[in-house]
Amino acid sequence: MKRFLYILVALLVFTCEDVIDVDLNTAEPRLVIDASLNWFKGTVGNEQEIRLSLTAPFFDDDVPAATGAQVRVIKNSDDVFIFTEEGNSGIYRNSNFIPQLDETYELEVIYEGETYIATETMKSVVPIDFVEQENEGGFSGEDTELKAYYTDPANIENYYFFEFINEVVPVPSLDVYDDEFTDGNQIFGFYSEDDVGPGDIVTIRNYGISQRFYEFMFILLQQNPEDGGGPFETQPATVRGNCQNITNPDNFPLGYFRASEVAEFIYTVQ
Repeated sequence: MKRFLYILVALLVFTCEDVIDVDLNTAEPRLVIDASLNWFKGTVGNEQEIRLSLTAPFFDDDVPAATGAQVRVIKNSDDVFIFTEEGNSGIYRNSNFIPQLDETYELEVIYEGETYIATETMKSVVPIDFVEQENEGGFSGEDTELKAYYTDPANIENYYFFEFINEVVPVPSLDVYDDEFTDGNQIFGFYSEDDVGPGDIVTIRNYGISQRFYEFMFILLQQNPEDGGGPFETQPATVRGNCQNITNPDNFPLGYFRASEVAEFIYTVQ
């Protein structure tokens, strides 16, 4: 028996592994537009930023910035807000933006001789009323669960985008909700995490969103490995947002242009 164990250990230690190179298809980089105009309740909302980047090969760690673009947002066909790039970061900022609920905004990006546009309406959102905590949640009974309650306005079609941010967990928890079956009721955004504990800070944000952004995020979130199910699920696919290339439609961009009022609640885990 001892000789067998020695041979087994030797095989495990000295067995060679073959390196397999995966030859993936490559494509020309596409522009990625991350344009979210967020008006936090209780603020002026004048400072906004838009991020432009490029798609990269699957195994690349770095996300290339799309630099040197001309970026502007136009309100009601007359107010023009110019976004200026910060260095060569691909981050474009504006400090005199004027947010207005139910107003239509048009995004225009000129990058490498091609023009990209998108249109969105700034949607309102109700405040977060309160937060409830459950310490024995999840399948294991060890997750911390938070319910962020808000009161949906009656007889108005509303869509919501929730974001839960915690420094302990590097990736925010995202979800979208509609009021098809909860119109006019007090309902909640839900968060469950086993890595947070007493004293941890969770930033809860609820964004008012359009139906189109709701549908965009709903499809995108279904492709998350945590929500995707087993091996027979539909394979991930490119999800098109509301941005289009009017110079060369075949070279369409990725990403979305969104305009939202935001309700924020800072919660300390008990």
